[in-house]
Amino acid sequence: MRIARWVGGEGFIVDDHVVPFADGLTVAELLSIGLTGAHEALRRASAAHGLEERLPLQSVRLLAPLVPAAIRDFVAFEEHVEGVSASVDGKSEVVPEWYQAPAFYFSNPHTVLGPDEPVSPPVTERLDFELEVAAVIGAVPGTGGANLDADAAASHIFGYTIMNDWSARDIQSREMKVRLGPAKGKDFGTSLGPWIVTADELEPYLDAEGFLGIRAEVFVNGKLIGEDLVSNMGWPFGELVAYASRNSRVVPGDVLGSGTVGNGGCLGELWGRAGELSPEPLREGDEVRMVVEGIGELASRVGAAVSAPGLAPARTRSRARSRLASLVEKEHK
Repeated sequence: MRIARWVGGEGFIVDDHVVPFADGLTVAELLSIGLTGAHEALRRASAAHGLEERLPLQSVRLLAPLVPAAIRDFVAFEEHVEGVSASVDGKSEVVPEWYQAPAFYFSNPHTVLGPDEPVSPPVTERLDFELEVAAVIGAVPGTGGANLDADAAASHIFGYTIMNDWSARDIQSREMKVRLGPAKGKDFGTSLGPWIVTADELEPYLDAEGFLGIRAEVFVNGKLIGEDLVSNMGWPFGELVAYASRNSRVVPGDVLGSGTVGNGGCLGELWGRAGELSPEPLREGDEVRMVVEGIGELASRVGAAVSAPGLAPARTRSRARSRLASLVEKEHK
């Protein structure tokens, strides 16, 4: 099944037509009833909307396939870490801690973009894309979303979509020197789409360890920049979900990005390996097109940069330990 949202509706994609949900159902509600309920929802939608009522897919404008409850973005590809670390931190390495657990950061669910929706980056000289596959969490009746083992966690994966984690590498490099982040180098835009493909559709691509052996490619202005197999991850998606649930919870609508694929899944990796900005950073008007086997294609253009209000630097304070000391110091100035 392919599940999508479009201007004016939400529902299924069937034979290149859109089939709206029946009974006013939404994608968020579909995720909350899980895969078994989704198959029943497809039967109801097909019965409610005959062939003559279905609009061609090309006639609608797709939106991001869901409004995420939360976005966790992992860094699960060793090859990507090797390359991009030199671009961001000046040293190419995979630290021993990377192998111990699948690291992630929380991204911004309020700046999610849909297919063909332009990104408006901050003022940056190093705008980059990141080619990822994301797992979308759904409900499993009778189970919770906390402290899941890998098998239970895998059953919570409702489906998959393509994810472009836009990145301003110069801003990211500065803020991560504070040993926190990334933050403003990332949170201005994440593209998702074009739809959610349910997990059962991609089962034929799973290997014995649960790795998803699908091919992912990214093109800039029609030129192939990077390509990889998603099965080159350090951990399969079920283990990423299990780690996210550890001493915490995953809930329907959560999005878990795989992290950037290797072999040119972003420009930053290539910059780190080359020691120079080649290929050039993205500029206004550039088109980034991502193609993932079994899922589809997600295309976006770079819009105009947005200048934010100025920011004052930190004030160096006296470090007084009491209000009285602070007042005495003020009197002596």
